[in-house]
Amino acid sequence: MLKRFFILCSGADANILSDCSNGEQNKYAGIGATVFFTAVMAFIAASYALYTVFDNYFTAVFFGVVWGLLIFNLDRFIVSTIKKKENFMDELLQASPRIVLAVIIAVVISKPLELKIFEKEIDRVLLEQKNDFTLANKEQIATQYTPVITGIDSEITSLKEEIISKETEVNTLYDTYIAEAEGREGTKLLGKGPVYKEKREKHDAALAELAELKKTNTEKITGLEVQKAELSAEYEDQVVNSQPIIDNFDGLMARVNALNELPWLPSFFIFLLFLAIETSPIFAKLLSPKGEYDFKLEDIEGEVKTWVAQKEGQRRVVLDTDHTINDRVYGDLTEEEELYAYKKKIAREMMKKQQDAFYKRQTGIL
Repeated sequence: MLKRFFILCSGADANILSDCSNGEQNKYAGIGATVFFTAVMAFIAASYALYTVFDNYFTAVFFGVVWGLLIFNLDRFIVSTIKKKENFMDELLQASPRIVLAVIIAVVISKPLELKIFEKEIDRVLLEQKNDFTLANKEQIATQYTPVITGIDSEITSLKEEIISKETEVNTLYDTYIAEAEGREGTKLLGKGPVYKEKREKHDAALAELAELKKTNTEKITGLEVQKAELSAEYEDQVVNSQPIIDNFDGLMARVNALNELPWLPSFFIFLLFLAIETSPIFAKLLSPKGEYDFKLEDIEGEVKTWVAQKEGQRRVVLDTDHTINDRVYGDLTEEEELYAYKKKIAREMMKKQQDAFYKRQTGIL
């Protein structure tokens, strides 16, 4: 039963093979087994590739089955349409488009399995890329907020420096009127005279201005700090909201690109393996000598071809004979007086009717 199934997979005519030797049947069963297992590998590869895209087992399996059946049908068609000929170069030329197609199929099949085989290495490459993307994303978002935050910091610093400058002025005035009272500077007179009062009033006025300045600038600084905090929170929100996009950067194309970052030699050998599997039925058919099945198939096809050519020739002879008979029949009819007189009578009546119709029409016009 398994042998019959693999013969079915090879695309060979089971009726013809049933009359062939066991060796011939085993050869085509082996070719069919290669076609079948290639389709199984295509199913596994497509299912994994589609799972990385849809992240759903049922969808991946469904489309994997469809892809596996498609590859099975293509391989079966490729193998079954290669006909053995007397010249190997003619066979190779006949199979060359199918070999190109087999190479394409091998690439499509091998790539998803490479992604699975080198999954850990690809994950490492993707992690590095995600980290780079995270840093680049933060820097890109920061370019929108850094100038504004820097401006706010500069404004806060300016307000604080203004307070410090006023405090320095007040302290200087304080030292001045104290020194005046102690007689160390100014008039050099000990006690609280008019000059002392004047300097004290100037200090008190500056102190009041300092208190007002502190109140005003503190309010401004508080508002700027709130604005800065809001901008920082907005920056963090954008970073957090954009991070899932980076975290999900592990789709099929990202993994293929990550695979290309790895050394090429292991991937190349895996590709060669699947290329050998995919092209093995074709080369097995090309390299194998012309067997019993090929002779019987050629005999049946030649018989059908001869029969078709014979029927076509018979139809051509029948057609020529019919033309010759028709020519003779119509030639004999031209010599019959009775047929001539009858056709002459009909023609006379037709001409009368035409003349009457023309007369009526002309009369109507007048």
